[in-house]
Amino acid sequence: MTSAPIVVEVPGSRSDAINIMVRNGLTGLPVIRASDGKLMGVVSRRDVFRKFDEDQLSLIMKKGCITVTPDTPIEEAAEIFSRMRIHRLPVVDNGNLVGIVTPTDLLRLVKEMKTDLLAEDVIRTTCVTAYEEEPLTYTVPAMRISDVPAVPVLDAHGKLTGILTDRDLFSDQVKNTDDLKALGIADVGNMAGARNVLPLFYTATDKYMSDDRKVKDFMVKDPISVFKKTNISEVARIMLANDFGQIPVHGNKDELVGMVYDVDVLCALSGNKNE
Repeated sequence: MTSAPIVVEVPGSRSDAINIMVRNGLTGLPVIRASDGKLMGVVSRRDVFRKFDEDQLSLIMKKGCITVTPDTPIEEAAEIFSRMRIHRLPVVDNGNLVGIVTPTDLLRLVKEMKTDLLAEDVIRTTCVTAYEEEPLTYTVPAMRISDVPAVPVLDAHGKLTGILTDRDLFSDQVKNTDDLKALGIADVGNMAGARNVLPLFYTATDKYMSDDRKVKDFMVKDPISVFKKTNISEVARIMLANDFGQIPVHGNKDELVGMVYDVDVLCALSGNKNE
């Protein structure tokens, strides 16, 4: 776990959470009560933008979040990540927040494991895809409705030609300080941190949406993918080396088989594959 995690307090505002995330390059935070430090919930960039018209942090954050203790077995934490598909687990000791653990922390263990599990063994979700010629006005709402941060992109023949992540959508915005200020970001000079928070700006405004912007204009071409028979320890290594939260899986003829996410790979620790 990461000890003494960075937190945001309630009462507080949306801007408080956004600014702490930007300053520290984070995508989510534990939320504590200012009066006594009690853990009240967690807030992520997605929570912020799902309720973008709400300013009070207490109405944005996820309450009653799942927690673990310093003595929780790694296998149990991995199972929680895999089953609940969440990306942060506050660590509590005697009611006090003492740390936080994320899938990335556990991927480091998977990378060093000897396991027979393959990429195809841990695909758990229906893969949402995009067509390279389709307009972003369609793709972005589809990503939001499906609650996916990335989609493999196919050509007219169904061949994998790219991948589109929420970060890719905003490569043209990260230098626009007016957009950052509109989000309530005070540290407009921290572009690296802003990239962690800014992506879901599309869910709050259609200012940049136009019919002439197509998926192929924003996608990463010829993306890194893994063969369906790739051992998941290698999948974990690739994810860690490239800071990927997901990676496309291809078959014998380079056809898209599906997408594997970081929380899927953690089943190497929990042993509950394809459940």
